[in-house]
Amino acid sequence: MAFKRAKRREPVGEAGLMEYAVRMLASQMRSERELRRLMQRRAMEGDEGERAMDAVVARLKELNYLSDTRFAAEYTRLRKEGEKFGRRRVQQDLAAKGVASETVGAAVSLAYEGVDEVKLAREYIARKRMKQPAGDKAKQEAARVMGRLLRAGFSASAVYKVLHAWGIPVEEVDVVGDGE
Repeated sequence: MAFKRAKRREPVGEAGLMEYAVRMLASQMRSERELRRLMQRRAMEGDEGERAMDAVVARLKELNYLSDTRFAAEYTRLRKEGEKFGRRRVQQDLAAKGVASETVGAAVSLAYEGVDEVKLAREYIARKRMKQPAGDKAKQEAARVMGRLLRAGFSASAVYKVLHAWGIPVEEVDVVGDGE
């Protein structure tokens, strides 16, 4: 079966972009950069499209519909409480979404203030239903668990504490990628 090419939509002006941007923000919270990327596909080309996007972003900020500070705080809270991710992972994700580093730093510092990282790592393990390594392949499983925890944004010291609590000699564990 042949795939049909999606038709290129007609570029829209400021009013059309505003309607589209509000719809996108209503469905999911977004950073300013993400919203601009989405609007880019619909906007007219050249300076006229840039001016329309700038006007829409300014109006959305004026209406308090778009705020990278609020986005960063809410995103951080959701990733910490829901996904149980560590601080570093949330910082990297927000940076990838185009949020300014000062905004990221403030939101993450506030959200992770006083958080027991080892406890959060254990909650992540429980959420992901990861089992304590045992048997012949305990060393390889421990390395896999270690890699997953590091990718989830936990510090090496927190990961070592979790593995040590499981009775795994950390010196023997080599970090290996498990393809996840």
